[in-house]
Amino acid sequence: MSYTPCPGDGAQSASPASGVALVIRPRTGDIGGFEVQRALPSRTRRMVGPFVFWDQMGPGRFAPGAGIDVRPHPHIGLSTVTWLFSGALQHKDSLGSDVVITPGAVNLMTAGSGIVHSERSDAATRAAGSTLFGIQSWLALPESQAEMDPDFAHYDPAQLPVVDGDGVHTTLIMGRAFGASSPVKTYMETFYADVSMTPASTLVLPDIAEERACYIISGALKVGGQAFSAGDMLVFHPGATVDLHADQAAHIMLLGGAAMDGPCYIWWNFVATSKERIRAAAEDWAAGKFPPVPGDVGPGIPVPDTALIDRIKA
Repeated sequence: MSYTPCPGDGAQSASPASGVALVIRPRTGDIGGFEVQRALPSRTRRMVGPFVFWDQMGPGRFAPGAGIDVRPHPHIGLSTVTWLFSGALQHKDSLGSDVVITPGAVNLMTAGSGIVHSERSDAATRAAGSTLFGIQSWLALPESQAEMDPDFAHYDPAQLPVVDGDGVHTTLIMGRAFGASSPVKTYMETFYADVSMTPASTLVLPDIAEERACYIISGALKVGGQAFSAGDMLVFHPGATVDLHADQAAHIMLLGGAAMDGPCYIWWNFVATSKERIRAAAEDWAAGKFPPVPGDVGPGIPVPDTALIDRIKA
């Protein structure tokens, strides 16, 4: 996806006894005529582990003939992870990748030194009409990997480990957790999981990473007696063992990993350890120096006002 600024988020502290350090309330944005709820980056928290960007796409419905159209745009210094609950998206990139992603599969695009991609409703989905609901996240690359060659990998649902027990169903998308290990590539310590909880179930989240968070897709949770609802991102205190209790059915995402190993700047679709690298990438995109996306002949998204780069903070 392409980053566009959203109005400021709301956030509040929680009781230290609950293990919750911060609650981030997402704000509304737009991608290609489709509404998103953005939790990261926020004014109060830039990242959780390597996760520097978090958008909930939808849920929304497209009439026959309509669909999502995110035109070609560039990235550097990050990996994008697309995870769908419903619908489909066609990914094309400057490496020649052309994949339609559906629920339960993973698209992992690693920009490194630079890549261009588009995301659109494929022809069959557009003709029939469709829903779209999912999470688009960006993971910053550590400094040692920031200029690696770009890469794209697709993983089918059957490749991802599943852990079941006591009313909790977990699909491990990335990393190691709950006795399982995902085959999806990571470039620093990362964990990412999709969890469904039945009424009256409890999930114990151990101290498995330096930074951890939970995003509530649907339903509600109680943590340390405090209630949280759909759309809340709960950022946990380091080292705390956290009990997540669902009085009703709940669908949540768990995310986190090691803290970044240096400064991390995000501007438009670029992540880098310096403003100078971001400015150079913006100039390259404006000058047409990034590679094209084969099979996507539409105009790319123009670069925003580069004067704003001076205002960004790590």
